[in-house]
Amino acid sequence: MAFSREELIKAVSGQMPAMRWKHTEGVMQSAVMLAERYGADPVKAETAAILHDVAKYWPVKQLEAIIKENDLSKDLLFYDKPLWHAEVGAFVAERDYGITDPEILDAIRYHTSGRIGMTLLDKVVCLADYIEPGRDFPGVNNIRELANHSLEEGLIAGLDSTISLLISRRQIIYPLTVFARNDLIKQLEANV
Repeated sequence: MAFSREELIKAVSGQMPAMRWKHTEGVMQSAVMLAERYGADPVKAETAAILHDVAKYWPVKQLEAIIKENDLSKDLLFYDKPLWHAEVGAFVAERDYGITDPEILDAIRYHTSGRIGMTLLDKVVCLADYIEPGRDFPGVNNIRELANHSLEEGLIAGLDSTISLLISRRQIIYPLTVFARNDLIKQLEANV
């Protein structure tokens, strides 16, 4: 059962507070803009953006149960709960909304952590989540400026800001985020 764009928007927006939906709209806009700039599929980018936070406001116990019962990445359970919604979101996008495109599912799955070997769509959606117009955190304007010239530079700056914040709060850093950052730096070095 495939959902139309409008049906997806109606279904997803009803699962979150108005402010989070406003964020999602910003991610949709930014993802399409980045996709058009860097050659990704704008329809896939927008679809992933619509669904990227679909499980963000689900109860933690529900997220945990879905991870455990469906053989999702159980290592996530040892890290910050805000990471869980991405893995569950990809699962729900397929199960509940009929999304079968692995590129879209992976872009949802890795929008919070990144990963080694990020695809163009992964990069677009992850960076769009950082730079959408409603975001306001130290360094966001620098990330936006870098995003105008390079997906990789923008993402490195975004991941750096996340890692720095976690360090300042003395929180555990999900290893995949560090691996993603390092891989992006290697990609840039390989292109010099």
